[in-house]
Amino acid sequence: MQAQFTPVSPFAQVPLWRQLQGAASVLMAVRDGQSMTPALDDVDAALRPGVQALAFHTLRWLGRAEALRQQLAKRPPPPEADALLCVALALCCSQAGDTPYTAHTLVDQAVEAAKRSEATQHQASFINGCLRRFLREQPELMALSEKSPQAVWNHPQWWIDRVRKDHPAQWQAILQANNTQAPLILRINPRKTTQADYLHALALAGINADPVGPHGVVLMSARSVPSLPGFAQGHFSVQDAAAQLAAPLLLDGLTAPGGARLNILDACAAPGGKTAHLLELADADVTALDIDPRRCQRIAQNLQRLGLQAHIVAGDAARPADWWDGRLYDGILLDAPCTASGIVRRHPDVRWLRRPTDIAQLAAIQAQLLETLWPLLAPGGQMVYCTCSVFKAEGEQQMQTFVSGHGDAVLLASPGHLLPSGGAGQAALPDNLLREHDGFYYARLQKRP
Repeated sequence: MQAQFTPVSPFAQVPLWRQLQGAASVLMAVRDGQSMTPALDDVDAALRPGVQALAFHTLRWLGRAEALRQQLAKRPPPPEADALLCVALALCCSQAGDTPYTAHTLVDQAVEAAKRSEATQHQASFINGCLRRFLREQPELMALSEKSPQAVWNHPQWWIDRVRKDHPAQWQAILQANNTQAPLILRINPRKTTQADYLHALALAGINADPVGPHGVVLMSARSVPSLPGFAQGHFSVQDAAAQLAAPLLLDGLTAPGGARLNILDACAAPGGKTAHLLELADADVTALDIDPRRCQRIAQNLQRLGLQAHIVAGDAARPADWWDGRLYDGILLDAPCTASGIVRRHPDVRWLRRPTDIAQLAAIQAQLLETLWPLLAPGGQMVYCTCSVFKAEGEQQMQTFVSGHGDAVLLASPGHLLPSGGAGQAALPDNLLREHDGFYYARLQKRP
């Protein structure tokens, strides 16, 4: 679920200065190479919603904040103070008008946060001076920061360069989309309800929503997922509209010899959204494979809520000898590990965690998985390869290399690269799906009989 700002007055039970401290701790964790999700788990539960909202905003404006901090301080302060200062600058410099606090409130509370921590109390005056100078000279400082592409686009320079190379006509739209909030999108379980009926249920609950794709619903504002109608009854799952393409794409034209029950492998299946979608749409034997036993438990929990059942296996997709029973699959869904460069709207920390070398390393893993799983596909069967990435090395280029090296692989009609929030070159998709989805890549292959 996408974070939204929860306005919390500095005079409320949870003061803003504590939330700022929490957001700074999350930023420090990301800078140290830790994902934001476990970093948020370390935050006190009472603070977590507000801290998450502030951290999301900070990471979307971090490039600008760091450029401003470089102008305000010749030398970076100690890491703790620098994180707190950058959080405050990211919130103060927002041009979107989506922060619930005035600039002066943010400055006062940032200084208070500095004073309240042993790690930053000696830097409180420095932080106060930097922020008050920013308020006095904001137009000039913002104009100077425009010289930095990292400040303008709020992405690392290498990321900007890569997107521009891969998508020369759409690179600006991709980067702009990455800095927006993705809406909450649900996938309706057709075994329990229909898209129209669920939209009606939401309307009765006073929740505004629109259809997206054949089974999706996009909410106009974020909500607590467990509080939505039909959650406990398994009427829906949370899944982006782009991810909702996977199961229908694999099942399109897929048949088993002699009318037998389809045998399908969902490789790298956790947390089980695509596994569930396959089971919702087809009466099939589905093996949900994931390398992490704990994530396999999450697959089981999600399927149980939806009233569905799969064969869940904890194993490495690159080592089928450890888990495969020798029966060829009619269909294989390979949602391969990737940079996640297409879901930056939902995970704004990704752009700051990734390094340029990650692309080649992950592309090598993807190629290995394709090579390893292809022999497990029955002649005439279909494989869908997908990544939540906009980088062509993980999509178009990966598939071109694979098909050129496998004479028995036929590339069927496929969506290819989908750009976040829609984009050019996607007319083949349903109109109501173009409005809203993450960045993805899809290729559908058939093995020659």
